[in-house]
Amino acid sequence: MTTSATNTANQPLQPRIPEKFLDVPSQRLYILSLGLLCQAIKIFDWFHNLFSSNGSGNLALKWIVTDGLFFLVLNQLRIRRLHYSKAIVLLQIFAFWFMDGLMFGGIQIAMSHYSLSETMQSFYSLSTTGRIVNVRDVIAGDARLKGAHTVRISPVSTAKLNPNGLPFCLTPPSNIVLIPVLLNNTKPTNIRYTITSLGSRKVETIDLNTNSIKAIENSLEDILQLNEKTDSSVSDENEDDWDADDLDVGALGPPGTSQLYRREDLEDSQSITFIKVTKPGIVKLERVVDSSSSNEARVFRNEVLVVPCPTAQFADDNISRGHDLRCAGSSEQLSIQVFGFPPLSLTWHKEINGRRQHMAVDGIQDNKEAQGPERLEIPLSLSLDAFGTHLYMLDTVSDAAGNSISLTAGRKALDHNQPAIGYSNNAVTRSLTVLRTPSMSFRQCGPGHPTSLLIGAEAPLTISANEADTKDAPWEVTVAYQPPSGETGHKPWKKRLTTQGEKRELTVRATAPGDYSILNVKGRICPGDVLSPDSCRVLEQPRPTAEIEWKRIHECSGDTGVSAYLVLHGKPPFQVSYRQKRDNEAAKDMVRSFQGSRGEITLQPESSGNYTYTFESLSDANYKGITLNGPSINQVVHPPASAHFVGASSAIGHKSINSCSGSIVNVDVNLRGKGPWNLDVQIVGPKGSEIVHLSDIRKARETLRLPIPRIIDEEGGSFQVDLFSIEDAYGCKKELAVPGITVNVRRVKPTAKFFAKDGKRAVTVLEGDIAQLPLRMSGDGPWRVRYRRSQPPGPATTSIVNTLNDHLRVREKGLYELLEVEDSQCPGSVVENEATFVVDWIPRPIAKLWPGTEVLYESSNGSYIRAPVCEGQEDHVDLELTGRPPFQVNYNVARDGEFGGTKLLDQPTISSIQHRTRFQLHTSEAGRIYYEVKQIGDATYPIAQNAQHVLPRLERLLLEQEVRARPAAYFQSSSRLSYCLDDAFGTRDSLATEGMIIMEGKPPFLLQLSIKNLAASEVHHQTIEIWDSHWQIDLPNYTFQSIGPHLVTIDSVSDASRCEPVVADPLKQSIWVDVAETAAIVPFDRREHFCVGDVTQFQLEGIPPWTIGFKTNRKYHEQIAKQSPLDLVQQQPGNFSVTSISHQNKKCKAMVDNINFEVHALPSAEVAHGGNRLENIHEGGQAQITFTLIGEPPFTFTYQRAELAKRKGTGKVLETHTVSGVTNNEYSIYSALEGTWTVTFISDKYCRYPLAQSESIGERNKR
Repeated sequence: MTTSATNTANQPLQPRIPEKFLDVPSQRLYILSLGLLCQAIKIFDWFHNLFSSNGSGNLALKWIVTDGLFFLVLNQLRIRRLHYSKAIVLLQIFAFWFMDGLMFGGIQIAMSHYSLSETMQSFYSLSTTGRIVNVRDVIAGDARLKGAHTVRISPVSTAKLNPNGLPFCLTPPSNIVLIPVLLNNTKPTNIRYTITSLGSRKVETIDLNTNSIKAIENSLEDILQLNEKTDSSVSDENEDDWDADDLDVGALGPPGTSQLYRREDLEDSQSITFIKVTKPGIVKLERVVDSSSSNEARVFRNEVLVVPCPTAQFADDNISRGHDLRCAGSSEQLSIQVFGFPPLSLTWHKEINGRRQHMAVDGIQDNKEAQGPERLEIPLSLSLDAFGTHLYMLDTVSDAAGNSISLTAGRKALDHNQPAIGYSNNAVTRSLTVLRTPSMSFRQCGPGHPTSLLIGAEAPLTISANEADTKDAPWEVTVAYQPPSGETGHKPWKKRLTTQGEKRELTVRATAPGDYSILNVKGRICPGDVLSPDSCRVLEQPRPTAEIEWKRIHECSGDTGVSAYLVLHGKPPFQVSYRQKRDNEAAKDMVRSFQGSRGEITLQPESSGNYTYTFESLSDANYKGITLNGPSINQVVHPPASAHFVGASSAIGHKSINSCSGSIVNVDVNLRGKGPWNLDVQIVGPKGSEIVHLSDIRKARETLRLPIPRIIDEEGGSFQVDLFSIEDAYGCKKELAVPGITVNVRRVKPTAKFFAKDGKRAVTVLEGDIAQLPLRMSGDGPWRVRYRRSQPPGPATTSIVNTLNDHLRVREKGLYELLEVEDSQCPGSVVENEATFVVDWIPRPIAKLWPGTEVLYESSNGSYIRAPVCEGQEDHVDLELTGRPPFQVNYNVARDGEFGGTKLLDQPTISSIQHRTRFQLHTSEAGRIYYEVKQIGDATYPIAQNAQHVLPRLERLLLEQEVRARPAAYFQSSSRLSYCLDDAFGTRDSLATEGMIIMEGKPPFLLQLSIKNLAASEVHHQTIEIWDSHWQIDLPNYTFQSIGPHLVTIDSVSDASRCEPVVADPLKQSIWVDVAETAAIVPFDRREHFCVGDVTQFQLEGIPPWTIGFKTNRKYHEQIAKQSPLDLVQQQPGNFSVTSISHQNKKCKAMVDNINFEVHALPSAEVAHGGNRLENIHEGGQAQITFTLIGEPPFTFTYQRAELAKRKGTGKVLETHTVSGVTNNEYSIYSALEGTWTVTFISDKYCRYPLAQSESIGERNKR
């Protein structure tokens, strides 16, 4: 299968037309015959085109398409021996297309402009009878027309100071700047410039001659090396030897910078030189003299402001001397010293604990009318609220001249060798450490949580710092002691204690009971706060004792054991040690633990015998091993009613209840058995106990109302309630040993109050921030605090407080009042006179116009109207800012829209560190400009953190101003205008754009025009008042009196606004007007008798195309000529006359009535006396072209101007003119145009040269 496919691929393609219909040889015959027929038709079209005045462009396209289709169809027919590869087919098509272009004029060979059609036409010409004749005999050289005058226009010499518009400032110690001057086509021999001093406005004129200019260029290397030493942009890897060839030319601007102009960046005609300035002032270039022509170069009128470089640094203060520790909540005042040309701008940043915030201050100046540099001192207020490291650093300072100096870049910005502007870190930075406010309180001791003191021992009281900074150590704490009331053994005292080093704790050794209080806390630098608990009560604990009562266990049938009932006094838990001895056996020591103050030990041995039980010692939480002299019992060992407290059982243990007020406590009890019951309840206090008998209890669950011991009722504390015994309805009485209840009696109620710092219970916060109101609580947390805002009135709110020194968090300003408080056990009270707290907001900044600002107030929209100004004219108003600097003002700039409404132009933000700042107005474009202050920020409310806060529309500052447009006038099109000689300079086509002047501004316009006739060197000035923004030149009172180019220039324009006009594009300020002769036809030869083969040539004057009317033997003909001259071969005798001629589409028509010819010697003409002269002129100048005419006057000759040829050969002909009636042998013309002038035709009184046919051939070959 693979072999078959390969054989098929190697077989030749079969013809598209099968051989059964037409064999291959016949196909070749037919297709070749068709191709030959096409080529025969092509040759016929070519001969027909040779002698036709119609263009051959359509024929060229026709045969390009035909030949291309023929070869593509031939390739698709696949006829053997005529089927070629694609490359061969493309080569055939391109070859025939090339021949088509040569034959029909579609292709011309460069330099000689060769065309096959035109070459054939050079041998044949049209006769006056319409027949084609051979003109080969009249072909001749151009020996009688010699010479050429070439004019080249050199660019205008120009000089521009500071071409890149760089700012310049003087830097010590050199105080030298080199300002570049960009020269175009100029080699200066003298440069004059002036320096106007900033203060006195004294003008100093300086002239630089050639030696001075060369000396500055020679010193450029030394100056650059001096700046290289202070320029931090030069890295270590560029430390090779400096070579002046590496730097073409440069301009030294702000300190340490070098703006370079390299030769490859300049045009061939451009160069750079410098002027050296060593003092501040306004530098203006006045004059530059060119060495080539001794003429002054055109100087661009711009100015360069040279000022001292701006500087900024912090003033000397305590921080720079090392005193950099501050307390939180304090403030600091810094001063910044600024020097430079106002208004100045300063950027700086602050960094608080690593978080950086950048600031900018604009419009720094003292005297609004200052004309020179100022030295100012700016205050900077700092609020040290956040503790940590505060860093303030100056970044850059800029002046009004555009000089920007980096204050942190070191060598890159400033000269280290000059102290005045050499900056160290101390000069541009300030660093502060803000310390925390120390706060201390007792730890593990406070109201309701006293500290126990054992008899004969000491109790350590720990005072610890909750918040403190080690840099503030050591801390001094004032502690006071107050003995209990009625105590005479100890006296009150007050001590000042100091912590050791950086330790945050202090221990007070308490040796006596009483109240210990913290009065004051103070660090090494910062005062502190005393937090709760600020007092600690120390209570002396008594030794434990026990009351023991033995009872035999007697069931109704007899004794079964013994029970020991213990009443324990002390602090649980208790441990009771006792000994059991049976008969003569060894005694056993046993220990029982009790969690409460009452205990029961039931001894019911399993074996009978004589048992003796003795109690040995007692221990509690405070004391260990206290000897008991308790009773012992000896017994020979031989379910009734019960009761227990609700919520207490042997599995759960003791239950605790609370009593906050009253001398009675309610206790719930569950009774079992047959009622009614009689119940004995034992109340155990710290120093005794009592039995309360309750009888005739009839409910199984009863609430017992028990009295509180007197001592506990007065001072508070805890006591134990136990069920002692129960007797049921049968009279069986049983003593009970069930878990009791502990009653906690609280006589100190919880309290709540607001903390007052420095005697004030008030706080001021930012609007919208949460204010934290400090509380001081007593009792056992958590607390439920109920409060409200009383001014303005608001609803009551309940909040949960968890710590003694917690805060209430509120967001609205006003007077807040505490209403109620309740802790985890008891309701409390609010401390009078300390139950209110005031929350206020820091006011937001305000911006308004400075008093005395010249504006009008429009009450209808609340806007201020500023007086109108011209476009580009500087204007500003001053704002009065209220708040804490630095300020930021964000505002909208808008203008009237094209379709109604307003169009937003910009939303800038200005910064200021002063309360009075400059508000720059937008005058760069014309229209009604509106300003709306949208946001105002200061140090308290910076815009970056309050971006969502926008001023309400009724509170916004509104300002508007009318900016009048500056008038301008320019030509809409730079196309050249064409007029005939003696025509009035009026409008020809109102719809055309040629000659249309566009005016911008407010009508009426006053336009000043000048019309310069270059040929006659005359200038006509005219002023026109125009009420429209478009005006097509219409000056009917001005008539063109001579031929040649005329230059129409707009000299000036003014409108109703009286504003200075805009500096328009020079290329749009003038147009050229070409003035041609009235259409004319001039024969080259005026012979009366013509020979066969003689060619009559006619020079056509004017702008093509021409329409020529003539008669041959009274038969009228009309011929349209697109080029001059017109060739006619005189073949048959007869009368020949030209009747009329017109040009410019039948304009400037002239009647012709007499043309006569006679044969004489051929004249000749020379340009530049037969040589090839090359002359260079500047733009705007004129060259004199002299024609030498040899023959018999009067002369008529034709000259032409061709473009400069870039290679050998002749350039394109740009214009052709014929001059008649010259009676002298020399004729001169003046021209401001560039090109090569040659003579193409000369005739004298009788003869002409070249012959008409020869001239026609030459012109066609050149085209």
